[in-house]
Amino acid sequence: MDTILSLDWFLILTSLAKTLGIIFVIVLPMVSYTVYAERRVSALIQDRLGPNRVSIPLSLLGFKKDLKLPLGGLGQPVADAVKFILKEDLTPAHVNKFYYWLAPCLSMVPAILTLAVIPFGSTLFGVPMVIANVNIGVLFVFAIASLGVYGIVIAGYASNSKYPFLGGVRSTSQMISYELALGLSVIPIFLVIGKLNLSEIIQYQIQHGWLLLPFMSSGHFSMSLRGILLWFPMVISFVVFSISIFAETNRLPFDLPEAETELVSGYHTEYSSMKFALFFLGEYAAMISGSSLIVVLFLGGWHLPFIPDGSSGWFWGLVNIVVFFSKVAVLLFIFIWVRWTLPRFRYDQLMHLGWIYFFEIALVNIFLTAGILAFIPA
Repeated sequence: MDTILSLDWFLILTSLAKTLGIIFVIVLPMVSYTVYAERRVSALIQDRLGPNRVSIPLSLLGFKKDLKLPLGGLGQPVADAVKFILKEDLTPAHVNKFYYWLAPCLSMVPAILTLAVIPFGSTLFGVPMVIANVNIGVLFVFAIASLGVYGIVIAGYASNSKYPFLGGVRSTSQMISYELALGLSVIPIFLVIGKLNLSEIIQYQIQHGWLLLPFMSSGHFSMSLRGILLWFPMVISFVVFSISIFAETNRLPFDLPEAETELVSGYHTEYSSMKFALFFLGEYAAMISGSSLIVVLFLGGWHLPFIPDGSSGWFWGLVNIVVFFSKVAVLLFIFIWVRWTLPRFRYDQLMHLGWIYFFEIALVNIFLTAGILAFIPA
């Protein structure tokens, strides 16, 4: 009995440590510095400087001058956070106050919750680097992530203003449309692997090669006719899934719910201070969650050939975590690059792409994968 209780306490404490670690040590700083990276990358694309002066703001602590260090503006996220905290929190008189306050929380919490089932490493001191290793990991992510639309819809409704309302309506249509393509695009993966557990999907890729890059394998690499043919539906799934993630996170060229040129700022027009910051953090946390899912499903998760896992020592466990978030960082850079390169779709083009192209492509891709598995010998 004492052994069972001690195992329960060990599980509780390790889960709590992983939760606090991934949220406060990794995700929130990563969100802040993704915003900084976006501002710097956009400045490079547009041939300007961007934030490059903020160092250590000692003046906030009562000193006369800030400490000027050559940090390249790395103190900017700290300055932004302090600004959001100290800024006056206004609640307009015409809003529905309960839902107005609830909406930012509903926007951010689902993006954070989806990270609970993402394996962000192998093991560290014998502890699996996933908070909840459930057998329906992908379905959990889709179910929780789909709740994020309610925060946007409620924000549009509660603001009692036409521009936020139009942004909320647009977001509802957009997210429902692209969730179909998003869900259908991963079915070929389940047909090939036969598992919904994200950790087992990574283990499959370690043995058989990454789904997008089959030669990235820890085992002996050999491509059969069936393997070569299956690579094509995996590439199609990757393209449809990745573009659908752009639409699900309301990123350009799919940022119709907050199109500044048409809707001022869309669903968060009436928001300021920390409530606006929660929407901002929710969007970037959803980007990190979506990028993490792409890494797990198509890019081998924390795996890199010729690098041992955490069973070879705690150092390699840390290396696996660094590898995973390095892959996520590359995908975040692509998110930023696309935003400052491509123009925004018209709304009819957005819906046309989702319903006429992606839905049909993802559906045909399922039959293509099933046909290869049924008629081509292993």
